[in-house]
Amino acid sequence: MDLKEVWLIDYARTAFSRSRGKQPERDVFGEIRGDELLAKLLNKFFDGRLADKGIERGHMDEVSVGVAAGVLENWTYGGRLPIFLAGFPVNVPAFFIDRQCGSAGSGMHVGIMELMTGISKAVLATGFEHMTRVRGRGTEPNLKLLDKNSEFYRPDLEMQTSFNMLQTAQKLYEEEVPTFTKENLDEIGVRSHNLAVKSQEDGWFKGEIIPIEGHVAGDVNTPLIVDKDMNVRASSMEGHAKLPRLSQPFYLEKNGGKDGYVKREGTDQGVITVGNSSPLNAGATAAVSMTAEEAKKRGLEPMARIRSIGWAGVHPSTMGRGPVPATKKALEYAGLTADDIDYWEINEAFCIVALNCMDKFNIPMEKVNVMGGSTAIGHPLGSTMIRLAGTLARILKDKKAKYGVANACVGGGQGVATVIENLDA
Repeated sequence: MDLKEVWLIDYARTAFSRSRGKQPERDVFGEIRGDELLAKLLNKFFDGRLADKGIERGHMDEVSVGVAAGVLENWTYGGRLPIFLAGFPVNVPAFFIDRQCGSAGSGMHVGIMELMTGISKAVLATGFEHMTRVRGRGTEPNLKLLDKNSEFYRPDLEMQTSFNMLQTAQKLYEEEVPTFTKENLDEIGVRSHNLAVKSQEDGWFKGEIIPIEGHVAGDVNTPLIVDKDMNVRASSMEGHAKLPRLSQPFYLEKNGGKDGYVKREGTDQGVITVGNSSPLNAGATAAVSMTAEEAKKRGLEPMARIRSIGWAGVHPSTMGRGPVPATKKALEYAGLTADDIDYWEINEAFCIVALNCMDKFNIPMEKVNVMGGSTAIGHPLGSTMIRLAGTLARILKDKKAKYGVANACVGGGQGVATVIENLDA
């Protein structure tokens, strides 16, 4: 079977709010359910930008809905509830997908494979997460993995660490000593915020954010049009150095145990802070892809060509390694090397993840997250991968560059990657 060429046609997202689980009134989207936030985005996307291109809801052969915590009010009924809320006709199929932080990306990948094989001609990939309204509730992980008396006990997985994302980042950091320092992590965080501040001031993100009505932080009765990411702020190394340390060290024996750690770090505390990791957020994303043949019939131009996709599994206690093997797989399939890539969007769930990927592929800093990364912009888990690919496509257009990679680590020990090409370069 000859695979068909696939184009990313359009992409949009909401702004990302700052989640406040214990103070929902301080989240500007705190009064809106996550599925409703996605529906509001889709309504504006289809009734505005996509209508101008002659694209209707009923033209979609498939819809994917990515959510990392698809529980309680985030239960999507197989992806159907969000698209019903957005007015889609009943003959448009949908599915829900959970690959944690790679959820929306993996939904997008399934659609891409449908297009490549010719099973579908046009697909919609979406994702949402509302970490104010649902985070930390409604899940019941099987703790028999931790029980020494259970037949399902898996000491090799280190699940006590693997369930705690802060600790997976700390462990990755310690395993990579002496390659990185805490100052390296903070440098990425400061850079991310300050680049995002400039991008906001320049109005760059207005090209992808569709404004949604929320409320003033702290005042649910006063409406607010939310058209910018709420976590972005000017930052400095001095400020980041003072932030509380949130993770606990492992004191790895290969690095000299506790004495070696304290001597090297100057403290017996961990290195992960709110300044070198992503915040908690609410947000939604959406992207339409088509076969090149279908797009040409409709007279549509591509944002980018999808060159390749990749995914991989890694040890869950250092899930931040995931982008590396996933990207290797995607690059190999595309017939490219890391040196061929002009720009990268590496998800800054934790800055150590981006640093590790940059180190393993020898990527110069000036090629990575050039409009700011998730440390500043935000990371509404299940929706993020579409944001990375869409933002990257816009960057390639602006920079007149040819190739880009968007990748992310995934809770549970996985990675996802997408390789795209700017056909105008």
